[in-house]
Amino acid sequence: MTITYKDAGIDIKRIKQSQATIGRLIASTHKLQKKVKTLSGFGHYAGIVEIPGGKLLATHTDGVGTKVIIAQMMKKYDTIGIDCVAMNVNDIICTGATPISFVDYIAANRNDQEIFKQIVRGLVKGAKKAQVPIVGGETAILPDIISARNFSFDLAGMTVGILNKHEMVLGDMITPGNIIIGVKSSGLHSNGYSLARKVLLSKYSLRHKIKGVGTLGDLLLEPTEIYVQPVLEALRECDIHGLAHITGGSFTKLLRLKKTGYVLDNLPEPPEIFQIIENEDVEKEEMYKTFNMGVGFCLIAPEDEEEQIFEIFKKHRLHSRQIGQITEKKGVYIDSLRIA
Repeated sequence: MTITYKDAGIDIKRIKQSQATIGRLIASTHKLQKKVKTLSGFGHYAGIVEIPGGKLLATHTDGVGTKVIIAQMMKKYDTIGIDCVAMNVNDIICTGATPISFVDYIAANRNDQEIFKQIVRGLVKGAKKAQVPIVGGETAILPDIISARNFSFDLAGMTVGILNKHEMVLGDMITPGNIIIGVKSSGLHSNGYSLARKVLLSKYSLRHKIKGVGTLGDLLLEPTEIYVQPVLEALRECDIHGLAHITGGSFTKLLRLKKTGYVLDNLPEPPEIFQIIENEDVEKEEMYKTFNMGVGFCLIAPEDEEEQIFEIFKKHRLHSRQIGQITEKKGVYIDSLRIA
């Protein structure tokens, strides 16, 4: 019997229905502020408003999901902040924006100064890699909401980015014949952990050793890669038509950019952590709709930009490769399997 994300309590179809309802409701607020014009309000990787002077501001907020449970179980809190920064800045650059500020929100069941210090050390490390200042935040102690005997917390953040109109990349320039370049992920990143935990922790302990890799717990806590600097360089030096951070929903996220055809027929072999999960009765289609499968970020560009993009990521010590192309046949295809 196969295991699905829905079995782990995450019904993507119902979540998308909720998101559509939310989108319709918040659209009624887009004209409330007369000093700004909303250019992108819902459905992409960040909201964008035009401010006086012609500059654009992009805004995004995100958390790290149930990866915090692994941090709590491992009693290791110094990397989860990297994930929080990554999940925000990697999304906002998908619009062409440069992240210029970040704030965090830590909610916990009790005050623990040492753990908070470890969490913030991770936030600082991520911020330095993304080159984005942390300008504030909030720490909330909520024992009546977060009920647990041991220390328990949630972590989220928000980032603001800046860009000019001609720098905006929303995917409208994507055309058949463009290539899709995938950039290597550092592991599960910060998505799909409800399914991963259900599959893995029913059979293995976090101390379980994986040959040539380390313990399962360390593998699950590997921080999300931050792609800000190479992506911004690619935007400056190359003709980029679309950008996608491969997070929740995995490669179905490509349809956020443009409702066209995405054929992924040259994906890398998934790293071992994904193979272990798939071998525990998770179907291939479910894997590629849930996990990044070794590709954390995608750039869509004309074919003649390929080599320069490769060189940029190589300079930043990140492996990239062409993983597919754009076609007129609508949908997202992994080889011959349609996943969206």
